Amino acid sequence: MYFSASFEELQNRKMAHWFHRNPLKATAPASFDLRLVATNAASQKICSEARQARQRLLEVISDPNNEVATLETAVNNYLALLHGFMVSLDDDKSGDSKMRMIFKFKWTNTLCGNMPQEQQDTVFELICMGLNIALWYTKHAAKIAGKEEPAMEEAKEVHKCLRKAAGIFQNIQDSQVGRLVEQPEKGTDMDSRVLNAYIHQSTAEAQEVTLARAIELKHSSSLVSALAYETSKMFINSDDSLASLEEKDVGKWRKYLQLKSSFYHAYAYSYHGETLLAEDKCGEAIRCLQESVKYFDKATTLSKDYSSTKGPGTTCKPQEHAFYKNLGTHLKRTLEKCERENGFIYHQKVPPEAPELELKATYGLVKPEEFEIPAPSPLWSKAVYGAFDITKNTQPDDKKKNDDKKKDGEELPPVKEADIPQSNKDPKTFSGCSIS
Repeated sequence: MYFSASFEELQNRKMAHWFHRNPLKATAPASFDLRLVATNAASQKICSEARQARQRLLEVISDPNNEVATLETAVNNYLALLHGFMVSLDDDKSGDSKMRMIFKFKWTNTLCGNMPQEQQDTVFELICMGLNIALWYTKHAAKIAGKEEPAMEEAKEVHKCLRKAAGIFQNIQDSQVGRLVEQPEKGTDMDSRVLNAYIHQSTAEAQEVTLARAIELKHSSSLVSALAYETSKMFINSDDSLASLEEKDVGKWRKYLQLKSSFYHAYAYSYHGETLLAEDKCGEAIRCLQESVKYFDKATTLSKDYSSTKGPGTTCKPQEHAFYKNLGTHLKRTLEKCERENGFIYHQKVPPEAPELELKATYGLVKPEEFEIPAPSPLWSKAVYGAFDITKNTQPDDKKKNDDKKKDGEELPPVKEADIPQSNKDPKTFSGCSIS
């Protein structure tokens, strides 16, 4: 069953300490009832299987504690059955399925409350379900990252899940939204600004794993600085994508993206300072570390603003995370070392302006993992496709029309998402990051 929850319940629930997550999209049931159109047992079975597969997928998506294999089995089953309702299986008539516009689907948006949009278009269903699948990957990644001591393979799974999410968002933006007959409304999940924000955020969070690993393995300060700077830019790109949208819808989300960007900007300046110190440029190193402190303080202020800002999504607590607190300790220690050595050895002037960070990581940068729609289910064939006779698609009777009209103004209950257990213990790693 696709459970529902009150809005207040969802707002008060705490997710991972490190990641902000927007709510899943809610949807109305889809019966796939074609009555006279499905003219034989094989075509009727397709409709029945599609209805059950959709319900199963929605159940799996509502619980990020499920295994990836469970999710991917449910995804492949449903999308493979949906295939023939989107794409023609008639060799003589390629392109869209003759049944693409036969079903009506209703979905809410992650940012716009519980009033659904509806379209009579199977591509709309593909996009909306795809968005929820991508969101599941991000929530599953948060679940693993919230463990006390994730194993190396689990850290890789976090990385992979976030890249898969970015790939699905990318596919929806590049290949699916343009196919819609009814173009998306501004501020909805299919708005290019929202999709861009999701793509950049998922990619940036995957790169956080790469960066934490580089810190844990004590790679060169120049590499860590470059990776941190690239990660900061990804988060700010995500924030910039949302800048022209309504503050009430995206204000909280933007605070999260801004605090993450400031945090990694602080990391970049901190490790760049270490690089300069190793080159005996102690005065410049001190100025870098002072700039790092500025960005760290900014991130701390944004963390408090984020916690007090109302809006869609769960509330994370990055400022309480060991990875965050460790940077503050690292900054203080490194700045004191630089100032001490400058007083005893270098006697260099500290520049009035911080150097511009023109860093480019030579490796370690994350890219979205490409997403492909599954091939048609074995239940589909040219003969089965031909057994759907759309000329027999009757118009709904007056009672059905009236019932549908009454429901048009009704909100859908939000999805009741399963709780994710989170460890309250600090990781025993050098970086303070549990997924390094």
